[in-house]
Amino acid sequence: MPPRTPTRVAGNKHPNRVHRTTGGLEHENTRHDTRFVVIGNHLAQHPELSLLAIGLGTHLQSPPKGAPADIKTLAARFPEGATRIAAALRELESHGYLRRERVRTPSGRIVTRTISCNQPAAARQRAEQPCRESAPPAPSAPREKRVRKALPAVPRPAYSGPGLLQAAVDLLADLRRHDSRLLLSADDTAHLAPGVAAWLERDVTPAAVRRALTADLPPEGLRRPAALLAHRLASQLPPPAPFRAQATTAPPSPVRHPLRTCDGCDRAFRAPAPTTHCRDCRTDLQGAA
Repeated sequence: MPPRTPTRVAGNKHPNRVHRTTGGLEHENTRHDTRFVVIGNHLAQHPELSLLAIGLGTHLQSPPKGAPADIKTLAARFPEGATRIAAALRELESHGYLRRERVRTPSGRIVTRTISCNQPAAARQRAEQPCRESAPPAPSAPREKRVRKALPAVPRPAYSGPGLLQAAVDLLADLRRHDSRLLLSADDTAHLAPGVAAWLERDVTPAAVRRALTADLPPEGLRRPAALLAHRLASQLPPPAPFRAQATTAPPSPVRHPLRTCDGCDRAFRAPAPTTHCRDCRTDLQGAA
């Protein structure tokens, strides 16, 4: 019987034929030796972030520490504008790639610190991981508990209404803006508030009380600022105002609006809702209009 003729293999199924496709992405990569930053695919291919947010998140991981990263600086660097950049920053914040914290400088000014996080998932795991139990310390000789010396007594108002005491507390809390060494604890403020209320009850203005407490402070460090204030409140207490009945309540304290972050320059400011820009940015917007 003659040998069987082999069956012809279809052209598109031939085992030696190479399948080629057209189009698609190809990479031509060269290894970086200097000036590069590593970006994870969880950011570069994030399924929920916009393209602007992904690009801005990539950019924020490349500058050195301390570089300006506020909205006004980014708007001057990129053509998208302050509104779109502010929206992209909020996207990054909602997914953990960015944190903005308000901190107080030694001069008393409140500024916004921007923190770029390259792996939000790892940061969340570190925050949720329970602290490891440390080995118990070696027993040592018991120490005597140091008892804090009581503060000097302060004057008391004749009529301590809630408005008068609240005005005294606000005045004491504001002293740190005039001298950072006069940062008082809640307990010290509660102890000193009746003394300040006694001054306000005697028709002394808050500005005069503030000058009496902050004038001629020693140049060296204050070990116990609350004790110094208590001594001044007691030793310099003025007499009651002549020909006038003692006030039962203090004038209402000024309204303190909540802190907000400016959408134009990223600076913290106080203003009622729905204000979104600080005074300088509102002036710039009015001038541009």
